[in-house]
Amino acid sequence: MSLHLFIILPLLTLLALTFTKELKQVRVISLIGAIAQLLLSFILLNEFCQERSAGNEAVMLFESSHVWFKSFNINYHVGVDGISVSMILLTAFVVVAGVLVSWNIEKMSKEFFALLILLSVGAYGFFIALDLFTLFFFLEVAVIPKFLLIGIWGSGKKEASAMKLVLMLMLSSALVFVGLMGLYYNTPLQNGATSFDLLYIATQNINLNTQLVFFPFLFVGFGIFTALFPFHTWVPDGHSSAPTAASMFLAGISMKLGGYGCLRVATLLMPDAAQHYSWIIILLSTIAIIYGAFATMMQTDLKYINAYSSISHCGFVLFGIGMLTKVAIAGAVMQMVSHGLMTALFFAVIGMIYQRTHTRAVKELGGLLKVMPFISAVFVLAGLASLGLPGLSGFVAEMTIFMGSWENIDTSYRIATIIACASIVVTAVYILRAVGKVIMGPIENEQHFQLSDASWNEKLAAGLLTFGILAIGLAPFWLNELVTPGAKIIFERIVLNR
Repeated sequence: MSLHLFIILPLLTLLALTFTKELKQVRVISLIGAIAQLLLSFILLNEFCQERSAGNEAVMLFESSHVWFKSFNINYHVGVDGISVSMILLTAFVVVAGVLVSWNIEKMSKEFFALLILLSVGAYGFFIALDLFTLFFFLEVAVIPKFLLIGIWGSGKKEASAMKLVLMLMLSSALVFVGLMGLYYNTPLQNGATSFDLLYIATQNINLNTQLVFFPFLFVGFGIFTALFPFHTWVPDGHSSAPTAASMFLAGISMKLGGYGCLRVATLLMPDAAQHYSWIIILLSTIAIIYGAFATMMQTDLKYINAYSSISHCGFVLFGIGMLTKVAIAGAVMQMVSHGLMTALFFAVIGMIYQRTHTRAVKELGGLLKVMPFISAVFVLAGLASLGLPGLSGFVAEMTIFMGSWENIDTSYRIATIIACASIVVTAVYILRAVGKVIMGPIENEQHFQLSDASWNEKLAAGLLTFGILAIGLAPFWLNELVTPGAKIIFERIVLNR
């Protein structure tokens, strides 16, 4: 399996888009390219599982490396483990769904779809990169298109929101870059040269003082991407102003870049510092979980409800990482996948409602089940997944985190686990209240009697994301078996350094 295809295929789609002139051609080429990415991700999953079943226990599979910048020992080095594969699958699902829900975009449609595809290039490259400079390069590729998508196709205070988002993410990139430079210049030489090679650095015992200095740069830098408290303020404004597909990508994929970086780079490469700062990670993530849940209760705009709930749910990702147990780390990865699917579905259905009613205010909506049964059913499903209903992905991921967190015998950590569990009650309150007001009851606006239900493309997008949520919720073993070996490697590195 050539991982280069995950970069080449989207780039070929971008090339094809440059030669299109009609809106129909733009839509079809974008959808074909997105579906091809999804099929390629399934092929990767199948071949990865076959390799593992055949007894291949290499840390990373399908590795390849090519010299990129010889003077600084920078290589285009790629490879995947189960954690990477799960993130690639998530990306492919969200990209297809994003293209489908954007089917009616007419303003600069070629540029819009091209930016979406470019975002996928950044995400795929980030998840397969085993060279830290290459990883940083693709992280940057995934930043600028967000600014343009919000600033041009957004709504409300779109310019201010886009600027705030890009400034916060540029700050995070600057912190990450400092952390990576710290690793580069303080890791023992590889064949007489400094190295960005992630796998090589993971085998070295970096000086504790170096770890203590540079770990915060990396963890906070990546953490900003995943709404680390108190650097979360870009999330509500960014999501509220972004077009539907951009919101889906921001919450479904971009916020996972941060969690993946915190785990794959900061925690794996600096395990001593991860243990030293774990209590701070737990404290900040617990605040994010509770704060996000209560802040969501105060919101009256559907997008703000989903945005603030994302702060709470992404807090669980960092919470699981901070616990430093194998099960909790695996749960954090499962939460990234689960949240990516269910928040993308939620933003998709909110976009469907807004497109028809021209409002996201909860008080102006009501009784939509009578006129939009499919959209209403999807809204309810997304809400139930968010509150952790058994049988859906949210329950599986959060329960795995809670069980893994309880394995940490430290009393303060167990108290934090209990507090985090209590947030489920608050989540149930705001989800059920929103569902009851928007979907049930009488229709508030007589003009809503004329509303149409989901179109074919919207049904396909919702169906695809729903399939992913149910595939994890009803049969979680496949995802758990996929990510646990990678979580075990990280956990064992932590244990060896205790």
